[in-house]
Amino acid sequence: MQIILMEKIANLGALGDVVKVKDGFARNYLIPQGKAKRVTPASLAEFEQRRAELEKAQADRLSGAQALAEKLGGITLQLTRKAGVDGRLFGSVTNADVADALEKQGMDVSRAMVRMPNGPIKAVGDSQVEVVLHTEVHATVTVTVVGES
Repeated sequence: MQIILMEKIANLGALGDVVKVKDGFARNYLIPQGKAKRVTPASLAEFEQRRAELEKAQADRLSGAQALAEKLGGITLQLTRKAGVDGRLFGSVTNADVADALEKQGMDVSRAMVRMPNGPIKAVGDSQVEVVLHTEVHATVTVTVVGES
């Protein structure tokens, strides 16, 4: 299916690109989320009329993400979880736990933005967690897990 992108999407294209994607991806994700529209002469004309508005909105989102990344830059989260004597947790620290801790500190971060490269944290100690705020903006947060007996 041919679609026109209404915003930049990682590994797909930039604002205004006409790309071909699988039908299900377009119908079930891109179009309902407002990230793309089907390519028709009417939609192309509408996009050209709104191009400046969409570019400004995208630039505003990017600048907001960069500002939040500067706040997150040197932050260290300390989470307390029950752990055994060997330092292994009874459970794990997930991306939702990290997002909740960041929200308590006043950061507007959803759990989908938190990326844990090695999966959930299952041991006491420090770990690096990546927060993807925008397709071009990434911040690294240090998560310190403290054991509680």
